[in-house]
Amino acid sequence: MSNPEYILTLSCLDQRGIVHRVSGFLADHGCNIIDSAQFGDSESQLFFMRVHFAREDSTINDDLLRADFGLLAEDMQLSWEMRDAHYKPRVMLMVSRIGHCLNDLLFRYKSGLLPVEIPAIVSNHMDFYQLAASYNIPFHHLPLATGAPLEDKLAQEAKIIELIKTHKIDLVVLARYMQILSPGLCEALKGKAINIHHSFLPSFKGAKPYAQAHHRGVKLIGATAHFVTGDLDEGPIIEQDVERVDHSMDAETLSAIGRDVECVVLARAVKWFVEHRVLQNGHKTVVFK
Repeated sequence: MSNPEYILTLSCLDQRGIVHRVSGFLADHGCNIIDSAQFGDSESQLFFMRVHFAREDSTINDDLLRADFGLLAEDMQLSWEMRDAHYKPRVMLMVSRIGHCLNDLLFRYKSGLLPVEIPAIVSNHMDFYQLAASYNIPFHHLPLATGAPLEDKLAQEAKIIELIKTHKIDLVVLARYMQILSPGLCEALKGKAINIHHSFLPSFKGAKPYAQAHHRGVKLIGATAHFVTGDLDEGPIIEQDVERVDHSMDAETLSAIGRDVECVVLARAVKWFVEHRVLQNGHKTVVFK
């Protein structure tokens, strides 16, 4: 049998000897480090670390390893998580009527490029129920009428929360889900929900942003993946990318290029999250690639 593998992530106030004490603890507990990355932020005075390691000593069981590290963490005042490296996080995808990001994530999942389980797809429209069926993933239609009163919105979101609990969801991905989440739902999903949007914001808000961009003659278009917060489209950024465009391209071409960038950026953000490479640093993130 192969040795159990873990991914340890931690953060704390920067101090001398963090790497020495953590690596020493792992060595003393029969563990071998496979890869490690760390970063000290001079502005926040916080230190971040991600360690992928294998437990090679059969006399050290999982409970003992975690309990003993908890004592070290308490002594060093660490915020930490230790996860099974082979566990596939459970991801719920949410979408409205624009399906390129959903389609891309499902293809990556089915191809084994995205190490996740997807037990549910949620939408306020029926457009993609056949796509979900083609991947044998349950599709949950939770409609919400335009201009619906707050009580209807909260009732719909209560069903979303119920699905999250029922399926033990680790991450919610808004794959072009075009509903603004309530402050309560944003708080419930803090650090566990990722959104994607084009990087014209806040320059081109509202309908047809690519047409607006074409009218202004933009030279760069892009996309931003970020954590969901109560501040619309202003959560901690995980990943961004851009493509250069020029005067010869019409609005439809810009939109097509934008869709491609959105797919790639969202897929990277989701993959890094489920591989436990993303650590929040206030309103920013540390991403160990």
